[in-house]
Amino acid sequence: METHIPYLIPGDTIAIVAPAKAIDASLVDEAKLFFETAGFRVKIGKHCKGEFHYFSGTDWERASDFQAAIEDPDVKAIICARGGYGCIRIVDLINWAGMLRFPKWIVGFSDVTVFHQRMQRYQLPSIHATMPLNFSSNSDAARSSLLDALCGKSLVYELESLAENKIGCATGTLIGGNLSILYSLLGTDEQPNYKGCVLFVEDLAEQLYHIDRMFYAFAKAGVLDEISGLIVGGMTDLKDTATPFGQSLSEIILNHFALRNIPIAFGFPAGHIDDNRALIFGTEVELDVAEKEVSLRIVAN
Repeated sequence: METHIPYLIPGDTIAIVAPAKAIDASLVDEAKLFFETAGFRVKIGKHCKGEFHYFSGTDWERASDFQAAIEDPDVKAIICARGGYGCIRIVDLINWAGMLRFPKWIVGFSDVTVFHQRMQRYQLPSIHATMPLNFSSNSDAARSSLLDALCGKSLVYELESLAENKIGCATGTLIGGNLSILYSLLGTDEQPNYKGCVLFVEDLAEQLYHIDRMFYAFAKAGVLDEISGLIVGGMTDLKDTATPFGQSLSEIILNHFALRNIPIAFGFPAGHIDDNRALIFGTEVELDVAEKEVSLRIVAN
């Protein structure tokens, strides 16, 4: 991806907004302190600490907070306070022209995958990383990798290889996010071009047969034939039916790649887990899945 977004330096301003589910105000305050301690200024969206039924505000209120962060020339990064559900309701209420004129980072995961997809549509990078909802339970590595990503440090992850991994090497643009959100956007104007990309997926509290169904949809949409590599992050609190489905998560996924020769890395530390390491979508990566070690190198532009 050619478009560059300026990385942050001490003294830059970060905006915290809540584009989806409501969040405890104290967690927003803790996040503000975290970023200030790291040397940044922080602005909190007008409705970030609000509550409107399930959401932090009405659709228009949440969109207006996001719009204000886009239009504010001082803001260099937009941190989403949490996921849940709601980003899809406001993505088309936002005027993205300001983001195209003066690009800035969008940070988050889970439901924020909607915004990651929109950034891919505009060929802009974005950061898949932990959010204020989870800061207190996150590992030090998760929080520090978020700051490293914002500040333009190359991210290199070296992990012990799992027995179920599929060995191989791949390069390409890193894209992806929450599997259920990616699945929901197949065939829409938010679906990115997957050709030659390294795909990252993670999910939470899904039925095993739902995972299988989603991968069938990706297969029938041609996505699995286009990607150059697959990284499977946290697949947390998966559920099985009363009559067991009969396949584990890795067996389900590997079944879809029996005739597709690409590297696959399971158990990557990103997603709905405490050790949620930052990934920079829209950047070139090198994925090496070997018998004993998995390495992922994300090259900062």
